[in-house]
Amino acid sequence: MRILVWAFRAFLFFALFAFALNNSHEVVVRWFFGHEWRSPLVIVVLLAFGMGCALGVLAMVPAWWHHRRNAHRSPPVTVPAGKDEVQAPSVIHDGI
Repeated sequence: MRILVWAFRAFLFFALFAFALNNSHEVVVRWFFGHEWRSPLVIVVLLAFGMGCALGVLAMVPAWWHHRRNAHRSPPVTVPAGKDEVQAPSVIHDGI
């Protein structure tokens, strides 16, 4: 299974690398008030992807804070004395 995962990763890397090589033409990004930025297309696509990921993470932060606050408010899980099996906690604290 590990070989298949690494083969998929290698395929993905080479596919993206070929995409970058095939899209090295210069593009112009026109901003407001006559400003423009010239760069290879792959750089523009990479920056748009990175900014989208960052925006997605920032959009999830309030939900993370809400769930973290609720996890800290809930009472700790206790195991009854008669049980021999160990139960996993319902909330896992990752130290964040």
